[in-house]
Amino acid sequence: MDIRPSHTIYVNNLNEKVKKDELKKSLYAIFSQFGQILDIVALKSLRMRGQAFVIFKEINSATKALQSMQGFPFYDKPMRISYSKTDSDVIAKMKGTFVPREKGPKTEEHIPKKKKKKAAAAAAAAAQAAATNDSTAHIVPPSSGTTPAVIPEQPPNQILFLTNLPEETNEMMLSMLFNQFPGFKEVRLVPGRHDIAFVEFENETQSSAAKSALQGFKITPTHAMKITFAKK
Repeated sequence: MDIRPSHTIYVNNLNEKVKKDELKKSLYAIFSQFGQILDIVALKSLRMRGQAFVIFKEINSATKALQSMQGFPFYDKPMRISYSKTDSDVIAKMKGTFVPREKGPKTEEHIPKKKKKKAAAAAAAAAQAAATNDSTAHIVPPSSGTTPAVIPEQPPNQILFLTNLPEETNEMMLSMLFNQFPGFKEVRLVPGRHDIAFVEFENETQSSAAKSALQGFKITPTHAMKITFAKK
């Protein structure tokens, strides 16, 4: 029987060696391009290892994520994605249909009450932030510290220069974002600098496509990635 579309997608066949916190950050990095994420649930229990739930605010976002990322190589394993059989607690509370369940898949309903309250508060904060973001989407926040000189746009070439990356950025996270584009070759991080990186493609046409698609992509809610062509 087909499972009807849901705000929540169930992701399995995940690499079990990846730590929970890193897994959640990486899942956020690759799925946030499809829409606002309310919560990501990944449990450490033996039964739930290699599995996660990604909860979107909109069903359309969940549908796009499922269709686009099905089989995507995530930490060297193809993801298997389906709609969750039941609404997550966060969505059920938003709809006013939340009823405590005694049976069913061991998902976020088994999280202690304190954590549930935090999740609900986080969802409310996320919704409020989304409303704020709508009116400030085109405002670029000033960077901390001194304002750097404006760097002129470099002519198109096969290497992209990324700035405004969050502290938790790693090579795997960026590789998963960019290797969905044809011609991707490698990510190069800069020792001692977490906020910048280089991404190389086979030619400038392919790098331009990735640049256009991921310009302003939010790896975290507060860091919109800036992409330019690297200086040659």
